[in-house]
Amino acid sequence: MKRRLDPKGAFIGFGMFVMLWQILSVVINRPIMPTPVTVLPLFIREMPGDLGLHFLASAGRVLSAIALSVITASPIGLILGQSPKLDRIFAPLIAIIYPIPKIVFLPVIYVLMGITDISKIFLIALIIFFQIVVVVRDEAKNLRPELILSVQSLCAGRRALFRYVYLPASLPAVLTAVRVSVGTAIAVLFIAEQSLTSYGLGYYIVVETYQVLRYPEMFTGILAMGMLGVALYFLVSGLEMRINRHLYLEE
Repeated sequence: MKRRLDPKGAFIGFGMFVMLWQILSVVINRPIMPTPVTVLPLFIREMPGDLGLHFLASAGRVLSAIALSVITASPIGLILGQSPKLDRIFAPLIAIIYPIPKIVFLPVIYVLMGITDISKIFLIALIIFFQIVVVVRDEAKNLRPELILSVQSLCAGRRALFRYVYLPASLPAVLTAVRVSVGTAIAVLFIAEQSLTSYGLGYYIVVETYQVLRYPEMFTGILAMGMLGVALYFLVSGLEMRINRHLYLEE
């Protein structure tokens, strides 16, 4: 099992981050790099107001994209994992599409779907989708044969195998795929939110602060986007550990 998240370690890590930030701001000594002493109080003041609205807009897009990708990709990965014939048909296509950086499809998605929240959510979901499909497919293919045979001995059909064997066994793989995709999803969100939108941390960082040289406010947006990524990572990691612990106790 994985180790429990250590709050003390997270606090130490944050302290080291602030110290490194302070050193860089002193060394660079330019307005583009304000000190944490300036930014952190500003962040605390702005978060309940306008910055908080931008944060909620970004969080809503990422969470919607994660939910959409999990709902669509998990069944596909499970079907491919338990159907060698289908996997042989679609494996070459997945192998070609999987390494392509999905951000290159942003102009195409905007033309087809418009520059809306739906197109931004779709783009992020597309990235996580292939991560989940590949990981879940491989997990379903590598299930222990004796586990499947023990359920089949109870006259279980394909649907029962899907529900009671493949799905529980693949849940940790789904969460692992989501966890490793969080950083990429946040990066794509930052790019997508710069185009024709009124709310979102990407819009706040680039349009409302950077373009008008409000550097301390810009760093509050950067800090908020970083916190969003860290919060999602720890949330998924916590769920992953709880499921792994539950499965470990069952075994």
